Order: sequence, then C-alpha cells, then structure tokens
Amino acid sequence: MALAAKLQLRQSQSLVMTPQLMQSIRLLQLTHVELQAFIDVEIERNPLLERMSGDTDLEDSAAEVDASGGSDASGEWFETDIPPTAEIMADRFDSSIDNLYPDEPGSAERCGPGLADQWKSAGGAGAGSSTRGSSDGYDIDDFANSKVSLREHVSEQIAFAFEATADRLVAAELAGELDESGYFRGDLDDIAKRLEIPRRTVLSVLDTCQSFEPTGLFARDLAECLGLQLRAKDRLDPAMAKLVANLELVARRDFVTLRRLCGVDAEDMVDMIAEIRGLDPRPGSAFTTGVAEIVIPDVIVRAASDGSWLVELNADTLPRVLVDNAYFAQVSSRATETRDREFLSECMQNANWLSRSLDQRAKTIMKVATEIVRQQDAFLAHGVRGLRPLNLKTVADAIGMHESTVSRVTANKHMHTPRGVFELRYFFTAAIQSVEGGESHSSESVRDRIKAMIDAEGTENVLSDDSIVDMLRKAGIEIARRTVAKYRDALRIPSSVQRRREKTAVLAATSGVDRPGGRRAPSIDKLKATG
Repeated sequence: MALAAKLQLRQSQSLVMTPQLMQSIRLLQLTHVELQAFIDVEIERNPLLERMSGDTDLEDSAAEVDASGGSDASGEWFETDIPPTAEIMADRFDSSIDNLYPDEPGSAERCGPGLADQWKSAGGAGAGSSTRGSSDGYDIDDFANSKVSLREHVSEQIAFAFEATADRLVAAELAGELDESGYFRGDLDDIAKRLEIPRRTVLSVLDTCQSFEPTGLFARDLAECLGLQLRAKDRLDPAMAKLVANLELVARRDFVTLRRLCGVDAEDMVDMIAEIRGLDPRPGSAFTTGVAEIVIPDVIVRAASDGSWLVELNADTLPRVLVDNAYFAQVSSRATETRDREFLSECMQNANWLSRSLDQRAKTIMKVATEIVRQQDAFLAHGVRGLRPLNLKTVADAIGMHESTVSRVTANKHMHTPRGVFELRYFFTAAIQSVEGGESHSSESVRDRIKAMIDAEGTENVLSDDSIVDMLRKAGIEIARRTVAKYRDALRIPSSVQRRREKTAVLAATSGVDRPGGRRAPSIDKLKATG
C-alpha cells in the first residue's frame, strides 16, 4: 500500500468560545459587587467607557443655572475682570482678611506674636486642616471597623495585671495563642521552652490571665471555660463540678447517670442544667472585628393590586455604563496613524460588546426570576408549606435556555420577597413523592412539617422517627425513615430518646417552688427559654 501526501477539503461545524462569549458567560455568574469591580477595571482600560452617575441631572441643571444667571449674580460682588485679591475682599467686608483666614501662609506673622502663640496653642492651622480632612474623608466603614479587638482588650488588662516585664512578655505569648472564641490553643511546654523559663511560671501567668474579663478567657476547653464562670459566681460546688466534668452526658441527655454522679435529685438536676445553659461558651466572640455584610437583593418581588406578583430588577445593583460616541468621533477624526485607528476601533468594539453583555445579563436574570416567581407563587402566598419541587431543567425549558445558563444566573443572586430575602438557589428543592402518585412535595416543606410535629409533641407522646414516617404517610408524603433522620439532624433536633429524657426530667422537677436545698427549680417555660 503506497503512502502519498494529498490535499483534502472538509467542512464541519464546531462551537468556538470567543473571548467575547466567554466574557458574557462570566458576567452572568458575577455578583453585583464583583460586577462593579470588573466594570471599574474596564473603564480604566477603555477610554470610551464612562460610568453614568445618578447625579447627572443635578449637574446639568446646575450648569444651566450658571450659564443663565451666574454672571449677573457674581457681578453684584466684584467685577469679573478684576481678580478677588485679599485687599479687595477686605475693603468689601470691612475687616482684615488675615483675621478671617488665620491659617493662610504668613498670616501668623502678620497677626502678631501674641495672637500667633494663642493660635498655635489652640491647634493652629494643623487642627483646622485636620478637621476639614477628616470630614472630607469620613467613611462609615472605618467607623464600623473601630471596634476593639480581642487582642487589644487583653493587652489592656495585661498592662494592669502584671508589674514585672517578664510576666508581661509571657502573658503576651499566651494572648497570641487565643482563638476567636477566647480559648487558649497553645502548648504550655512549647512556650516554656521557647522563652527558656520553668513551666510553673507559665502556668502561674495563665492562672492570672484566666481572671480577665469577660470571665472564661484563656480557658483550654469548654469545661474549664464554664468552670471559670461558675467559680466567679460562687456556684462551683462539688455537684456542679461533677456536672461540668461530664458535659458529654449532658449532650446525650443522660440525666439518670448525671444524677447518680452528682448525687442530686431530679429537681436539682434541672436547676443545674438551667445554670449551665445560662453561661457563655464563647466569651471572646463579642470582640469579633468582622463587619457583617449587608445582602443587597438583585431582584425585588412585590404584590400587585390584582393579586399577581410584580418582578423587577433592583436599580441599585444594575451597572450604569455608557459608550462615549462623541468622544470617539472627535478622537478618530484626528487619528492619522494606523495603530491609533486600530486601537480606537478595538476600544469601540469592546465597549459596545460590554454594553450589550450587561443588557443581556439583566434580561436573563429577569427571565429566570420571573419564571421562579411563577413556579413558586404558592410559597409567596402561604410560606414554606407552599414551596413546590423545582429543578434547573424545569426553569430552563420554560424560558428556552440551557441548564448551565440558569445555574450561572442563580449563583450568588438574591431575591427580596414579602417573605424575606432568599437566595435564588433556595427555590430549587428536591421532590418527595406522594403516597398515591399525586403531586410531589418539596423537601423544604417536609422539613418544616417535621419541625412542627416535634414542637407540638408532649411528654407522653414523644415521636420517634418511625412515628413521624407514619404521620407523614397519612398526610400523603412517601418518605423513608433514614430521610427523616437526616432532616432531623439537619434541623439540629435530638433523637426521640434524648428528647424523652429531657422532657421527663423537666416534668419530674417542681416548677417554681423553693426547696430546702437552697436551689430553686425553674419553671418548664423558663427551662425551654434557656435552650
């Protein structure tokens, strides 16, 4: 078989991801904050792009006022052809310009030594300039971030608690090992070895640091943190110490074993657990310096007068970008070199493409949000129980788009509804089949049903997972027991055994009655309120 080189023509179709197409896809999944940052970079790069501000009309009206009556109004004060010097203004105001503006260069010398010294002692020009600078550069975010941090709070107490410099250095090393909750996560042996001091010295400094406010700082675990707070309240008796040392039994609601270890009855046990729940397990969380971010919705849904729903985009999140065609015409007419004309042509093409991409992005978000509202109108009217099963394919088929496009649109986007602000992904839930083949139920609505059932149970009828399954099947919901257990764990609801132990202990306690033991048993409502 002979081998020979041949030329062949072949026609085929392929999907090519151009840079413009990739940019449009990328813009879909950006949040409004990331989109604003992206547009800022494009405006700096492209001279034909400009941001349209909301004060454009005010600036235009001010320009019209200046053009119509600005010269006449200013003519009443001084002639337009004479510059406003200090001498002319002093004659007009019948006062010295040096006394009006003492921070003017050279004014302190002209005012005389006595006044100059008074001016300097009062702050002088530096004070005036700093005041003006602070008012011009005031930022509400800087004010919010001025909260005292945990490290600063501890450093202030170290300065007053220790006189010796060596102890302050050890305390600073211990403070460097605090986590955001105020727990000491370091190793005493490593610190002693690093500082070349005995371990007992480090332990002594740690004991002093554990007396800092808020009580519980520098604790090495949860039990020590709670013990420090109880000792400060003079409530760390032997029974309470046993309870703190067996917190794992408290988590399992094993009150029978706890009563035997602590040597108390059921009434005292309920009171002790109520005291434990009233403590702060994270004493350092109050000094968290992070600023809570405000969620700005991209879509706003309101009820219309005819019973329907109005869907609109949030104008605050929409980017306002304009293509300066006048500037392009002015500059392109003066461009003589080929390289300049190519640069201007590329800038115009990119600007037009960005403008169209932003417009297409807004239309796509509007389409997806409108379809979500149409599918989940029962949720808007009746709450979580009206949430229907929904997936990306259903929305994509309804609006004639691909599932990947809907997925990008719903990523990191939020919707403001009469029920609150929700992420668009919240409305997409799995389907749980009906018993008789009827309409499926949303997994989120089933979670809400399970929570309502457990909240309504009493001491004598604590619902097991099997009982919940039977009750849901009677309501027409086909669900497996493992699914109920998974939903219950997601809602942080203990098992039926643990709930029964807790309810039995509460029932056994005498509500609101003083007892000879010195403790007062809290009421059932109070115990529920504490956790």
